[in-house]
Amino acid sequence: MENTDTIIDISNVTMRFNLAEQKTDSIKEYLVKLATGKLHFNEFFALRDVSFQVKRGEAVALIGKNGSGKSTLLKIVAGVLYPTMGSVTVNGSIAPLIELGAGFDPELTARENIYMNGAILGHNRAFMDQHFEQIVEFSELRDFIDVPIKNYSSGMIARLGFSLATIVKADILIVDEVLAVGDFRFREKCHRKIAELLEGGTTLLFVSHSAEQVKALCPKAVWLDHGQMMAFGNTEEVFSLYESAYRG
Repeated sequence: MENTDTIIDISNVTMRFNLAEQKTDSIKEYLVKLATGKLHFNEFFALRDVSFQVKRGEAVALIGKNGSGKSTLLKIVAGVLYPTMGSVTVNGSIAPLIELGAGFDPELTARENIYMNGAILGHNRAFMDQHFEQIVEFSELRDFIDVPIKNYSSGMIARLGFSLATIVKADILIVDEVLAVGDFRFREKCHRKIAELLEGGTTLLFVSHSAEQVKALCPKAVWLDHGQMMAFGNTEEVFSLYESAYRG
């Protein structure tokens, strides 16, 4: 019987990428080699048979070394990628903060990007007019609101992205390392906002290399290693297993 409290159901997810063995210098060369059978691929498994469920209102961290499959899994949950095998069922709306600057046009100003991203998220002009000041106030970018995004630092882009992603209360917030940039004070401000959303029932999937951030926000954690799920459960217990595996 389906559990109605489950908001994310990840079932036997495998993600395979085919990596070309030879470097090609142009699309034409790639297509010629592909058509003549001279292009060979190596299979790379970013994820292998990963399964777990997230309940509504839970905060779950994905931990593991670089290349363990964390970001790939977040992209599959967000619908950016589709798994090679297995399935992901999501029962709610998603606010993804996966890649720094994703969805922004670097040639446009922050003001223009706010309205463009609002339209992408399905918000009309009236809604964005109503929430514009809230976005600018939270991002603390008022003095730079008419500056093209290409002139922004990574921290400024993270501020704008977070402010946009959290203007409405989504059922699921997905955060991947974007809080690793910028100043400490703004990161703390984002943590308070996330905590506020969690208190309101939002579900969180969170990736960070900061054990302090993970333990402060997420009671549960998933440990991935080379695409395989090694542990899922209480964050302190999972971190203990993770750290023991690489100690010494």
